Amino acid sequence: MTKLLTRMNQLASPLQRLDVVLPDLARLSFAAVLLNYYWASGLTKLGDGIFGFLSPSVGAYAQIFPKQMEAVFYDASQLGVFHWAVVVAGTWAEFLLPALIVLGLLTRYAAVGMIGFITVQTLTDLFGHGAIEHAATVGKLFDRLPDAPILDQRLLWVFLLITLVIKGGGLLSLDRVLRSEPSAHPVSQPQ
Repeated sequence: MTKLLTRMNQLASPLQRLDVVLPDLARLSFAAVLLNYYWASGLTKLGDGIFGFLSPSVGAYAQIFPKQMEAVFYDASQLGVFHWAVVVAGTWAEFLLPALIVLGLLTRYAAVGMIGFITVQTLTDLFGHGAIEHAATVGKLFDRLPDAPILDQRLLWVFLLITLVIKGGGLLSLDRVLRSEPSAHPVSQPQ
């Protein structure tokens, strides 16, 4: 058995050098799976006109504060500055954080921000929109049904982002470009 494990480790050792591409693959996976999802969601929250990013749509308030909006008969003007600030920040986050991750700019901070965003999004889905009342929608960890209920799906998203928090933006990131220093080759002087 030890010979088998030793041989397996010998065969796998070149793969360990490939771990440098994990952040780039994580960012590519994020772009393929979640970038359009978040940007499409952000677009639904923009208000009318050129300053729509400062005056969110009624739907934005309904998505983020469903119970409060129902209580005021979907009249967002009855909500306060706090609600406006949360909705605006959430809308901007849906555009900015995914863009930063895909570009690999401030990747670790953007990934932490997205983990926080996904946590708030999940809690809003579960308690604000009532998904907690429907076990099939919530899902259960360690079950045999991988049909992407909320908990299973969001756990995979967060794991992808944790990879970026730990490993950073990767080789093909703006983080790497910005922290690179010009190579210091001594200039040979004639003697």
